[in-house]
Amino acid sequence: MLSPGTKLGSYEVISLIGAGGMGEVYRARDTRLNRDVALKVLPEAFARDTQRMARFEREAKLLASLNHPNIAAIYGLEESGPIRALVMELVEGPTLAERIAAGPVSVDETLPIARQVADAVDYAHENNVIHRDLKPANVKVKADGMVKVLDFGLAKALSDEPTAADMSNSPTLSMAATMQGVILGTAAYMSPEQAKGKTADRRADVWAFGVVVFEMLTGKQLYKGDTVAETLAWVITKEPPFDALPATTPPAIRSLLRRCLEKNLRQRLQHAGEARITIEHAGDSVSAAEPVPAAQRKSRERIAWSVAAVLLLALLAAGAFTYFRPAPAEAEAVRFLVSPPDTWSLEQRLGPTGAAPNPLAVSPDGRRLAFLGMAADGKSQLWIRSLDTLTAEPLAGTEGAARPFWSPDSRFLGFFAAGKLRKIDISGGPPITLCDAPNDRGGAWSPDGVIVFAPVNSGALQKVSAAGGVPSAATVLGEGETAHRRPFFLPDGRHFLYYATGLQGGTGGVYVVYVASLDTAERKSLMNADSQVLYSRGHLLFLRETTLMAQPFDARRLELAGEAFPIAEQIQIQGNPPTGVFSASENGVLAYQTGAAAAGTQLAWLDRTGKQTSTLGTAVVQTELKLSPDGKRASVAIPDQAGRQDIWLYDLARGLKTRFTFDPGNETTSAWSPDGSRIVFRSNRKGHFDLYQKASSGAGTEEVLLEDNLDKRPMSWSADGRHILYTSAGGPTGNDLFVLPLSGDRKPIPFITTQFSEAQGQFSPDGRWVAYVSNESGQNDVYVAPFPGPGGKWLISTAGGSWPRWGRDGAEIFYLTAENKLMAAEVNGKGASFEVGAVKSLFDMRAPAGGYRYDVSADGQRFLINFLPEQSSAAPITVVLNWTAALQK
Repeated sequence: MLSPGTKLGSYEVISLIGAGGMGEVYRARDTRLNRDVALKVLPEAFARDTQRMARFEREAKLLASLNHPNIAAIYGLEESGPIRALVMELVEGPTLAERIAAGPVSVDETLPIARQVADAVDYAHENNVIHRDLKPANVKVKADGMVKVLDFGLAKALSDEPTAADMSNSPTLSMAATMQGVILGTAAYMSPEQAKGKTADRRADVWAFGVVVFEMLTGKQLYKGDTVAETLAWVITKEPPFDALPATTPPAIRSLLRRCLEKNLRQRLQHAGEARITIEHAGDSVSAAEPVPAAQRKSRERIAWSVAAVLLLALLAAGAFTYFRPAPAEAEAVRFLVSPPDTWSLEQRLGPTGAAPNPLAVSPDGRRLAFLGMAADGKSQLWIRSLDTLTAEPLAGTEGAARPFWSPDSRFLGFFAAGKLRKIDISGGPPITLCDAPNDRGGAWSPDGVIVFAPVNSGALQKVSAAGGVPSAATVLGEGETAHRRPFFLPDGRHFLYYATGLQGGTGGVYVVYVASLDTAERKSLMNADSQVLYSRGHLLFLRETTLMAQPFDARRLELAGEAFPIAEQIQIQGNPPTGVFSASENGVLAYQTGAAAAGTQLAWLDRTGKQTSTLGTAVVQTELKLSPDGKRASVAIPDQAGRQDIWLYDLARGLKTRFTFDPGNETTSAWSPDGSRIVFRSNRKGHFDLYQKASSGAGTEEVLLEDNLDKRPMSWSADGRHILYTSAGGPTGNDLFVLPLSGDRKPIPFITTQFSEAQGQFSPDGRWVAYVSNESGQNDVYVAPFPGPGGKWLISTAGGSWPRWGRDGAEIFYLTAENKLMAAEVNGKGASFEVGAVKSLFDMRAPAGGYRYDVSADGQRFLINFLPEQSSAAPITVVLNWTAALQK
């Protein structure tokens, strides 16, 4: 038993709530999110069983994807030493078992509870989850009447031996080995087929639901023997005493209970949704249960006919014939699920600085859903699903796309790929490049054909014609702000939303949301949010932690018009700053994905065939991988909870990492000195990315190497230690390569500066050559040029490429294709001229898009990869039509 004050990760135990065969349950404080939760600590014997834990973790991932107001949410798993705990929503209030113990529940009180339970069970069944242990003890009724069903699916995920206390009500029974199959659930609430040891399906929950409702109305347990065997025997053989139901029970409910408690599976009610519908239409329980005397009934009928006649004459006299026309049916919210095609999932891979792919985009007319799919081999592309069809269609030419957004007429999709802003006609045709966007952070398309977008991960928003051209400023950074991101146009097509990051633009993971205009430089602060902000049906939609909130908004006055309220929970989050996986159209179509966010990426060693030989550390969001010259350490950039990145160093022998930078700004993209004693990195602590260096031991202070008004990214340190090669962005010709001498006046020297984009420069081991990437051919390709020049250049990649690395002997150049294939090109730079030999594919990399996600060992036989672990049991996309209709319920 855990004592108060015990800490499991970020959770601090407050008190014991209860204990049973499935473990102990504690109230705990989530110190990270400042909320109380329930911790179900698994039995020690269970936690030590690796096979059972593996099965439990698989089931828990599926259960965590459930998102329903009447189902207690599962937040995740926590591990601390030998202790394994399930983190769940803490639900206050008595259980239904406690309420029944006080006596029968009235019909008027029973029906709302039963309806909510049936709705929860129906939703779970639609998502392929069976409760298997539905009983009054697993139903809580809050003070406001809201019902929460607990422990969905845990009877399958957990399996334990019955305790001595009250065996007929023991959780998760396991029968003797002589009985075929395994019985999961509680004896008194098991269906006949479960009691016989057969496999349970959704109809077992329907049976248990009937038992629960029966017990609510009668105040007595339906099946309760002195032993488990006797209880199970009664479940199989005894018919329920329906005459024990109160006289006020409506006939429809009596009939429903008979169908739920039918022992014959084929005759039993087949779906919990039918039970919910029956309860909703049961009507007035008292009038339905008590016959009205004939004389009284005739009197009521005469009065009714008289009133009807008077009303009819009044309507005719007023000429109000339109009152006889049938009123249009009130629109209702319609929910359904959309899954990516087989073997595909929603794109999870983050960009080079933690940018989210934003995999969902609902079209403005609400008729289509665009999503980014990722195949098992790492390939990714855009898909379009018309909501009136059952299949999705891929968009050719959109491989490697990110952050899709629609044109106002729903004909085109804008997206980002390979450092470019592009658009594509969804009816056919190739993508069209509009302008450069090296490290984008989202875009939005106005009805007047203006696209507002964030071309890089720092700086203000830009705008460009939807026909393409040279971008111009759309916003101006405020004091202390480092970036404007995720624009979204309001209905007037002139005003747009965005959020700001930086020391003044947002701290602690919360960001300031502004509304700005295409017509003026003025802006207005609206609110703080934990994610991007969208507009739909008179509301702003945004996240608070993982809860999707809606706040009334006057789009004409550009003012908030009410308090925010939740509309969906457990929305998946990607990237840093956080982006919620949700999208909405102005006409009320909402799409989102629930479940835990991708854990991040994992470092692993692979051989030249792509076979994994070992892993390092745990999965976290990390980018910009670089090995030290001696191969004993590696540097990466890791964001904190507020989305601010720091450099961390891995000890590869021990698999441990330590923090290297601590400034409140963003520190990313490192390069090691030839002797490994120093690291150069970039930081935006002064509003733009400048170059700094620090001893790799972490001792001493940081030294500014280069500071100007441009964004710089260090790429490579020459073997003689005299030069640093870096990319400069934001100049008159876009991305260019410069050399920073580390002696003399340290004045930057242009290396390659053209109207095209040059980046990702890497010195050869002997310092005579530079491999780099240019888009002069219309696509990214890898080239080699002599250093310090002048001279010609040699094309290395055969069909596009980026992110080159040299082998330590200078005889190979490795690079990645757009399809994430790792390539190896044989080269020879020992003479006066450079020679390029055979180019071959090594293996496919499942790695995050953008940034250096691999490095090569000194012998060229192993690769340290920052790869994306495969997602399992990913939740489908939830689509809600007319989502605001639910607000009236």
